[in-house]
Amino acid sequence: MAHIAASTALDHIKVLDLTRVRSGPTCVRQLADWGADVIKVELPESIEPDGTLGAKRHTADFQNLQRNKRSLTLNLKEEEGRRLFLRLVEGADVVIENFRPDVKDKLGIGYEALKAVNPRIILGSISGFGQDGPYAKRPGFDQIAQGMGGLMSITGEPGRGPMRVGIPVADLTGGLFCAMGVLIALIEREKSGRGQWVQSSLLQAMAFMLDFQAARYLMENHVPQQAGNDHPTSIPTGVFPTSDGHINIAAAGERIWQRLCDVLGTPEWAEDVRFNGPEKRSRNRHELNAMIAEKTKDRTSADWVDALNEAGVPTGPIYDMAGMFADEQVRHLGIAAECETVCFGKAKMMAQPIRMSRTDSKLAVHPPEKGEHTDEILKGLGLTDAELADLRSREII
Repeated sequence: MAHIAASTALDHIKVLDLTRVRSGPTCVRQLADWGADVIKVELPESIEPDGTLGAKRHTADFQNLQRNKRSLTLNLKEEEGRRLFLRLVEGADVVIENFRPDVKDKLGIGYEALKAVNPRIILGSISGFGQDGPYAKRPGFDQIAQGMGGLMSITGEPGRGPMRVGIPVADLTGGLFCAMGVLIALIEREKSGRGQWVQSSLLQAMAFMLDFQAARYLMENHVPQQAGNDHPTSIPTGVFPTSDGHINIAAAGERIWQRLCDVLGTPEWAEDVRFNGPEKRSRNRHELNAMIAEKTKDRTSADWVDALNEAGVPTGPIYDMAGMFADEQVRHLGIAAECETVCFGKAKMMAQPIRMSRTDSKLAVHPPEKGEHTDEILKGLGLTDAELADLRSREII
């Protein structure tokens, strides 16, 4: 099967994907979904059986990460496998890997080796802590980065101890930042004609995602603490009970705070000396939240969402997974899209959260079986059936 592009945006770009687990595949998925010809390079099954890295192929998680790619098995630990890989590099634009920093050089496929055969190549590398420095050789995992990156210290309820976020946010953002870096490098290459080495890490991504909390520390020396469901600076913003569940309310700023008071039927709160100003509301947040909760618990979530949004107070339901995907706006935006799979048949996966007016993305090709496209890819390098059979017998492919 020749490359079937998921979009015309990057259909002129060829990517060699050496990634595994989550951060790397997240990066490559961005390129594949926008049309790049992605060749996923994997060890032969006889050397690395399915599930060795903890994620079996025929699972929803693996399938969602690996759509719109082709798969080639190649043993890079053997010299002949390395030579074949470098032949592919000659005609590629991008290589993405998330090995430990020293592994690619041990395999003979570090940036200098790639650049020697293709000066235009862009290498994207994702690590736990960076390609060099005192922690470079440490194994990097999402929750470790969440803790070291400061996120767990500001997540959760006060006094309950550090809390991880419910998604692998360091893996995901590390992958997304690497994809962004690769796209920047591709644009820059149009001017210079040269590739470069793009590096991101889970620790860098996690620290960057602290955003305004980090800025408050760097510029004001303020060490933020856990605030639970309360916003650290904008009060009242948080979770409030209703007669059938809970809702989020975000009453940021004086005008929205006054609107909230009016809808709650308590306009006098806007002038109350305990709450007439953001600093006072912050100082008395627990008392204020309890007063609001006494009001919101008397009506349904749907009633409050409609009434408050109608008045211009940002409000929303708090969904579980089923509720989120059933929401009419989520369906309208096409956040889930259908894709054929080998193991699940026609299944729904997460679509790209970006809309383009001319070059949109689609789920064009099922996630590949291991080595599904090995023969066609290597025949493109001129190998014969006899040569392929010999390589397979020696576990090179």
